[in-house]
Amino acid sequence: MTELSPLDAAGVDAAVAEALAAFAAASSLDELKEARLAHTGDKAALTLANRQIGGLEPAEKAAAGKAMGAARAAMGRALAARTEELEAERDARVLVEEAVDVTLPVSRQAPGARHPLETMQERMCDVFVSMGWEVAEGPEMEAEWFNFDALNFDPDHPAREMQDTFFIDPPSSGLLMRTHTSPVQVRAALERRDALENEGRGIYVVCPGKTFRTDELDATHTPVFHQIEGLAIDRGLTMAHLKGTLDHFAKSLFGPDAVTRLRPSFFPFTEPSAEMDLRCFVCGGEDPSCRTCRGTGWIEWGGCGMTHPNVLVAAGIDPEKYTAFAFGMGIERTLMFRHNVTDMRDMVEGDVRFSQQFGMEI
Repeated sequence: MTELSPLDAAGVDAAVAEALAAFAAASSLDELKEARLAHTGDKAALTLANRQIGGLEPAEKAAAGKAMGAARAAMGRALAARTEELEAERDARVLVEEAVDVTLPVSRQAPGARHPLETMQERMCDVFVSMGWEVAEGPEMEAEWFNFDALNFDPDHPAREMQDTFFIDPPSSGLLMRTHTSPVQVRAALERRDALENEGRGIYVVCPGKTFRTDELDATHTPVFHQIEGLAIDRGLTMAHLKGTLDHFAKSLFGPDAVTRLRPSFFPFTEPSAEMDLRCFVCGGEDPSCRTCRGTGWIEWGGCGMTHPNVLVAAGIDPEKYTAFAFGMGIERTLMFRHNVTDMRDMVEGDVRFSQQFGMEI
């Protein structure tokens, strides 16, 4: 390529004429792009000539700058005009080539979708299965002994009242719709205690399923909801094992940046007991006016603790030889946290559009 001087007026005019001809000859936007790079790119003759202006004598800079400015402006106008023409041609062609006959019959079969509560429950169980835990299930209509007595609820505990629990007629039947999935923990411990004693295999089970309470349906409550609970029984288990398990669980569901804390609480079936909180995923604990965490920086997720010795005794396990921990959280609440669902009624009203957002995750 012959080097062009910014003081060579004839050469500059010739380069501009060549560029204008190339722009006009381009028959597509791709060809126009190639012509633009060839005549206005970093290695184009006019571009290189423009860079030489800084090395000219002061008296020559003004004339050279004026000439180069006029040349570049002329190319810019020609390029813009040709671009507009080619874009108009392309748009007209697309309208013809991609026209859709709206009178043709179409399939109205909507794509399927699994309910997000089901997929969330499976995802939560998979976390524990990957750690070697078992998934245990139990009946939804449960004996009062499994639901309350075996879990160290006093006979006069408020949860036993008709205002909180769906009892099965007649009242003397001793049957109810389970208020939590904790009865499954007791059943699992009873079924596996021989292996615990004779084979030394610890009991590690996670228990998902429906639960029932006499709550009104609103944005944060429903009379039928889902829980997942876990129970671990082995020699030497401590709160540290519980905290490590829950930290791994939280990070698996909410990402590696999830932060948890245990806050002292009370449950009849654990001692000591704690509420498990998550660092607010909206404000990160830095906005005192946050409506999600109410300025506390934390959101309650579930309850946990070291299993009360009375519960182990009810399952026929010696609390002097074994310790255990348990935890539980709502699956609806987890779905709300993980996917920013704001109204629990959306999960139960059956509108397929809600489930379709989550697709067919397997």
